[in-house]
Amino acid sequence: MDHYDKLTVLICTWNRAHLLRETLDSLAHVSVPDGLCWEVLVIDNNSTDDTASVVQERSQTFPVSLRYVFEARQGKSEAMNTGIRESHHPLIAFADDDVKVSRDWLAAIATGFREHPDAAYLGGSVAPIWEAPCPQWFANTGKTLWGTLAILDYGEEPFVFEEQHKIPIGANFAVRRATMDRAGGFDPALGRNCNQVLGQELPEFFARVRAAGLRGWYIPAMSVQHHVPARRLTPDYIRRWWYGKGISRARMEALHPVTELGLDLRRVPTIAGIPRFLFGSAARDAIRWATAWTRGDVGSRVAAETQLYYFGGQVRERLRRLAK
Repeated sequence: MDHYDKLTVLICTWNRAHLLRETLDSLAHVSVPDGLCWEVLVIDNNSTDDTASVVQERSQTFPVSLRYVFEARQGKSEAMNTGIRESHHPLIAFADDDVKVSRDWLAAIATGFREHPDAAYLGGSVAPIWEAPCPQWFANTGKTLWGTLAILDYGEEPFVFEEQHKIPIGANFAVRRATMDRAGGFDPALGRNCNQVLGQELPEFFARVRAAGLRGWYIPAMSVQHHVPARRLTPDYIRRWWYGKGISRARMEALHPVTELGLDLRRVPTIAGIPRFLFGSAARDAIRWATAWTRGDVGSRVAAETQLYYFGGQVRERLRRLAK
């Protein structure tokens, strides 16, 4: 076997046993390319539900090795890093514990790495499984707020992420172990845990990947469906998510001041240590908010509010760091 023929599917989970069953069942029915040796590794990140028994039950009839590892340190980054250490295969595919992978998902990953030997990582599309009807105000925003709900669709053609200034999301991506060895693992200070809505561990990781001169490919056939809980379909949740993103984005940019668009934040004008352009963006968002409020356009109003909350999170974190 060569370095394209051994793969670990890594699932990090926290108190989602009922959805994890669906994820494992979808993996049990994937199309497997000839010669591919693969396994599934579930990292239980301090769950208190019946996650362990779900994995034990499914492992009895699963078509390949299905392993369970407990990680008590709370946080998805901690769980992912544990999974990387526990896997010894050269390819690692990450799937969330609330997704259903397509039948061709595994084959698309193996083929993607084989056809693109320069690819340090791959990413695919993520379609929603609505657990409640999608609110009309959210649908009216188009793709503006998709990232809030882990929805992603970059189209039907493969491309290099770095050339399009894009990155995959955590629900559906894969890396070579050599990439992790070169760029390092995920930063727990930037990842989600039970008390925060952050989640910039992937953008920070891919900033290190770019700095190392590596690149990844978007593979449309590498598709999954992702559950969207009804509780997330509220303006309050979306505002809090963007505020948390602002905090963690400021933390990430303190470590990597050159953004994915090539902007060097060390060279831009600032006000009290805060990039001046953020104030201009906030002013424009405030005008958009007022216009939407006047028109009764809930979707546009919430979209503008998210950016104002994002600005607030950025300011809070940058001022906190400045005060140290």
